[in-house]
Amino acid sequence: MKKGQTYSGIVERMDFPNRGIVVVNEEREDGSREKVTCVVKNALPGQRVTFMVNKLRKGKAEGRLLAVEEPASNEVESPCTHYGKCGGCLYLAFSYEEQLKIKEEQVKRLLENCLTGRQQPWIFEGIKVSPAVYEYRNKMEFSFGDEVKDGPLSLGMHKRGSFYDVVTVDGCRIVDEDYRQILLTTLEFFREKKISFYHRLRHEGYLRHLLVRKAVKTGEILVALVTTSQWKEKEEWQGQLEKGLTGDEEQLRQVTGFKEGKQLKEAGEVGQGSQAEETAILQEWKDRLLRLDLKGKITGLLHITNDSVADVVKSDRTDILYGQDHFYEELLGLKFKISTFSFFQTNSLGAEVLYQTARDYIGDLGTSDKGGAPDKIVYDLYSGTGTIAQLMAPVAKKVIGVEIVEEAVEAARKNAALNGLSNCEFIAGDVLKVLDSIEEKPDFIILDPPRDGIHPKALEKIIDYGVDRLIYISCKPTSLVRDLEAFLENGYVVERAVAVDQFPWTGNIEVCVKLERR
Repeated sequence: MKKGQTYSGIVERMDFPNRGIVVVNEEREDGSREKVTCVVKNALPGQRVTFMVNKLRKGKAEGRLLAVEEPASNEVESPCTHYGKCGGCLYLAFSYEEQLKIKEEQVKRLLENCLTGRQQPWIFEGIKVSPAVYEYRNKMEFSFGDEVKDGPLSLGMHKRGSFYDVVTVDGCRIVDEDYRQILLTTLEFFREKKISFYHRLRHEGYLRHLLVRKAVKTGEILVALVTTSQWKEKEEWQGQLEKGLTGDEEQLRQVTGFKEGKQLKEAGEVGQGSQAEETAILQEWKDRLLRLDLKGKITGLLHITNDSVADVVKSDRTDILYGQDHFYEELLGLKFKISTFSFFQTNSLGAEVLYQTARDYIGDLGTSDKGGAPDKIVYDLYSGTGTIAQLMAPVAKKVIGVEIVEEAVEAARKNAALNGLSNCEFIAGDVLKVLDSIEEKPDFIILDPPRDGIHPKALEKIIDYGVDRLIYISCKPTSLVRDLEAFLENGYVVERAVAVDQFPWTGNIEVCVKLERR
């Protein structure tokens, strides 16, 4: 197999999260044939694909998908018009049942490769379905851009395989109609006003992201428009424009430095001049959204200014245009206050399945004496807004949550008070550093780390506590099995594991694992 050469073959399986495995019978120089395996991202099981090899390293090959020559025999017509263009969903060419099989096999294969020969027995409980297959997302970060270079303004998701092109996903099936209306209304509004988007290469422009969060149980909606501050930075040349409007084209060019006086006039019409003008535009956008006939109710409209070079949704400054900067959601009988950047599972109904599973795995913590009050200390590490901690509070003496995002910690404290729970303590900081400062030692540990898993040094400290039982919740099974290696080497075994489909149609999956020390 040679780099830059084109091959074709049938995808035998798909490894997590989107690694299609293609085996090619390649002819050698002596006329014999050998089987060569190549990873082709986003190629689905059963498809015959053509791909170009773009990486060769230590006997491993990776290829870029060029075309699907023949669909898989079990493919169905996608219910989404954006499928294939948008980089969000992966499995919409299959039925939901077929997608579940693929994800279940991925998780089982990863766990078996990690555990086989190292421990026996262990129980894999398959995959639990999402209560909602479509319209399940409670949070979306849409990007402003264009679908083709210098094309009309678009708002949606990045095109598959592209860092710059953005597909307007006004027909997206993993969000409900309220999201689609808010997206389309916002796009049409800023197209009318001819407002530019932020160009990440040139670091110029205004519009960056549209963040929409909606609670499934309460129907409350929080909308945030994320822009740069560049509108205000153009005040100087806006003033120059106003001074030069009575002059000819050459005068405008000399005063402002623009190549064309006409070009500057057009820029002025865009309305990217004064702060007052920006405020007026944002108020008009707000009013248009508030007139929408939505199933839910908008409780907050925010304007977030972000001048970071990185393509992330963050705040240098947040202004409330309407209502408040938070909303409320309910899970398993508890109420949660969620702010703009608070971590919260993106599938509320699926989160109930996941957390109920974790609670069942934890079981009865027991007490020091029969019939006595709870006396166990529980650590909830990487606790987010404290969902798991609060679910554990009724059966523990105390739950200590640790989370690096301060805003999430503040939300967790308020949520615990909202739910009348006095035995929850939430600490803001890096798990690696905070563990050294907590005096109370844990009897039980729950882990729900970010996608990349647990820092190796933090993992050592967690293992050193020597607790009898742990629960590990992972949104990235490859990170999970890497961390499981350390637990296995230090006397722990996997008692049981289950996959939970929190993200239907995408390549992502949650896994809940119960570990015991033997």
